[in-house]
Amino acid sequence: MTAPLTPPPPPHENSPHQVWQAPPPAGAPGAGTYEQDGPGMKTELREAAVITVAVALGGVLLGLLWWWLAPHVPLIADEVDKNWVVYLKDSEGEQAVGVDGTFTLLGLAFGLVSAVVVFLLRRRGGVPLAVALGLGGLLGSLLAWRLGVWLGPESNVLAHAQAVGKGVTFSAPLKLSAKGALLAWPLTGLLVHLGLTALFGPRDPELP
Repeated sequence: MTAPLTPPPPPHENSPHQVWQAPPPAGAPGAGTYEQDGPGMKTELREAAVITVAVALGGVLLGLLWWWLAPHVPLIADEVDKNWVVYLKDSEGEQAVGVDGTFTLLGLAFGLVSAVVVFLLRRRGGVPLAVALGLGGLLGSLLAWRLGVWLGPESNVLAHAQAVGKGVTFSAPLKLSAKGALLAWPLTGLLVHLGLTALFGPRDPELP
């Protein structure tokens, strides 16, 4: 009599002699989809860094426009008992308010333009782009503020008054009294970009 033959194990069962193969490296043919999000996020972060720098450099133009368009605040000096006194030539003038208003209006315009340009270039939203617009706008506003002050009249009012002489009208330093104007650019950029993305951005595919 012959012993009954034992059927071989099914192919799907594990065998002690089975050789396991390591998964193919990322980027090689046959690689899984686990790394798909990595390169995409890295690309978005690089784009966000470029956008941040580009938007912030726009602060140079904003600073030049603010220095050029902002109204001058007239001052006049007098000498009393050998002490110099500086006061506003027009105490009821609104030039100081106009300085802040000019910066705010320019910030709104720059926020609108930067948001439209970024949306037209990328045609999508995303957290990195939003952060880039906000951070770049804030840095640009700070750069514009400091540049305008540097280009403006002498910041040492007393020395300026002594240089021009008693009774001579001169311009006050260019300064930003309402520091909230620095937020006009970043907030406008964020809101406009979010609105454009919601209205014209790509839509998620509808589920069947």
